[in-house]
Amino acid sequence: MRTIASLKRWFPFLSWPRPDARLLRGEFMAGMTVGLMLVPQGVAYAALAGMPLVTGIYASLIPALVAVLFSASTRLGVGPTALTSLLIGASLTGLAEPGSADWVALAAWMAIMSGLLQLLMGMARFGWLLNLVTSPVLSGFTQAAALLILGSQLASLLGLRANWGALITTPSPGLFDLTAAAFGLGSLALLVLARRWRPGFPAAIVVVGAAGALSWALGYADAGGAVVGTLPSGLPAPYWPGSLPWDSFAALIMPVLVVTLVSFLETASSAKVESQRSGERWNENQDLIGQGLAKISSGLCGSFATSASFSRSAINLYAGAKSGWATVFAIVLVLVVLLWLTPALYHVPQSVLAAVVVTAVTSLIKPKALLGLWRISRVEAVIAGVTFALTLVTAPRMYWGVLVGLLMNLSHFLYQRLHPRIIEVGLHPDGSLRDRHLWALPPLAPHLLALRMDAELDFASASALERRVADHLAAHPDVLHLCLMAQPINRIDVTGVETFAHLLGLMQSRGGTLHLSGLKLPAEQVLRQAGLLTPASGLALYRTDAEALIALQHLPPSPLPQDQGLAC
Repeated sequence: MRTIASLKRWFPFLSWPRPDARLLRGEFMAGMTVGLMLVPQGVAYAALAGMPLVTGIYASLIPALVAVLFSASTRLGVGPTALTSLLIGASLTGLAEPGSADWVALAAWMAIMSGLLQLLMGMARFGWLLNLVTSPVLSGFTQAAALLILGSQLASLLGLRANWGALITTPSPGLFDLTAAAFGLGSLALLVLARRWRPGFPAAIVVVGAAGALSWALGYADAGGAVVGTLPSGLPAPYWPGSLPWDSFAALIMPVLVVTLVSFLETASSAKVESQRSGERWNENQDLIGQGLAKISSGLCGSFATSASFSRSAINLYAGAKSGWATVFAIVLVLVVLLWLTPALYHVPQSVLAAVVVTAVTSLIKPKALLGLWRISRVEAVIAGVTFALTLVTAPRMYWGVLVGLLMNLSHFLYQRLHPRIIEVGLHPDGSLRDRHLWALPPLAPHLLALRMDAELDFASASALERRVADHLAAHPDVLHLCLMAQPINRIDVTGVETFAHLLGLMQSRGGTLHLSGLKLPAEQVLRQAGLLTPASGLALYRTDAEALIALQHLPPSPLPQDQGLAC
């Protein structure tokens, strides 16, 4: 049994339900729905990444199969995504010519390096590192990236033959391909309406197919129109990108880190929804392994890094997928297209692919989210705003927005840890202990300072507590009793032990008493091992705050040794 459990942990597909007719029927319908979205989106996202269009289909085949076999979340729509594709295209700008052999090799190396990093993180159980990226940072980056994607697709969507500079200097209707604009804008309108009326309907393949048929009927390609063109048929051949020069490796380090981070955050957003619906805990480390292997396989197929698409994952769940079998059926459909149906994509206008991309990313633009942050936390709203602005300003090196956002967020976290909330408590009329100065409450007892620190007593907070006590004692030399309401303290480290010893010695030197109320077992064990909780004059211990209140209200005129003992 232990061997079987171990095998299922390393090979999650062994836990899939045994297929029967009823299960396969439902999985087939869900798989077809997602598969019909994979092909047009894969081709469109390959264009966004600057890759040969067929590599978008390659990225939807073997990498998707590897991901579903080795990931814990089996109902995710893995393949090319808008954000990851944009990051790849932006990161390689200036390093090679889009679509060239050098560009493909660099994109493949990005996929392999990012995949290896995710694989190692998953095997080392480092999935917790993703918690360092907060929602404000991700929101600011995502919305800026969505605007950049829209900007990159606007020329193709409108059929602009020249660059924007030429249009501004010499505006002319002749700079536009009106037929391409009609295809692009018409497809965009249909896709938006379909998403609003029938979210689970695979409108992309229907619109792409209809546009391709109309383009063929009009002879748009023969007239010089921008179409998808010839795509090679057949399975992807094994690909090795060759040696990676040191200067190229150095240039790819930061983009690879950001692609790793952003792509797995995309996976996390989808996987958390799936785990909530299934009622099971999300295994982020196994998903790191699965996604890492998928990226490696994508690079070895001559394609680019993959991720989990939130929209395709949502549609997979909406269509009723129960297991990884739905993804297997979607992959079979992609395989059929790759083997026999790629010629059908020849006449599809490129403006229609731009419409597919634009439709997919418009859901990422949520200006109300940034406004809502301002009402909740102005500091985090500023972090999101800076991340948003830097992502736009530093494009195509967009990773600076994420890195600065992460640094600001960690700095804010560290500042909060170094400045914990420390209040002097008083007894509120409702019987609770609250901030004495905020609620204008009297002291708990004469010559007493009663404090509560809402933080752990460690290296980050210890100096703040010691400083607060020292300042108060210096201003009030008549204080003989210090009471620490220790219920919020979950942990004490070595620095905290030294601070506690210093406070105890300080009160003993004044002829006073250190009162300790509600100390939790983990903190108590540390202090006992340090020999600081032995019965002695100048130290009083209480199990609960109620017990401490009774004792404090009956303090003698001069401090007397008292030891109430602690419950474990």
